[in-house]
Amino acid sequence: QVRLVESGGGLVQAGGSLRLSCAASGRTFSNYHMGWFRRTPGKEREFVAAISSTGGRTYYADSVKGRFTISRDNAKNTVYLQMNSLKPEDTAVYYCAARRTLTQALPVRVIEYDYWGQGTQVTVSS
Repeated sequence: QVRLVESGGGLVQAGGSLRLSCAASGRTFSNYHMGWFRRTPGKEREFVAAISSTGGRTYYADSVKGRFTISRDNAKNTVYLQMNSLKPEDTAVYYCAARRTLTQALPVRVIEYDYWGQGTQVTVSS
């Protein structure tokens, strides 16, 4: 069992920045690929970014590429999402997720992840 707790959400003006954190506990963090997803009311959970278990590989949704950066600190059992140049359309509940490293491929679909956090709200005002 892996427990994930997100933090760092809040209200920010368009063009501003936020850094989300996701603290993991319960199992060996470095055995898991990690991802960030987001959901807005009435929509499905949407992939944002993923990072490999060692941190050596990352992958981003086109909508956030160049603005968001995913990173991890395996010594602190934490994954981060640095969000710059925020837009009102980035407003959502953001979730982190963990997937046991069974293959090297970075998971991008909801169904591929084993554990989820409770989410943190990000609101970007125009």
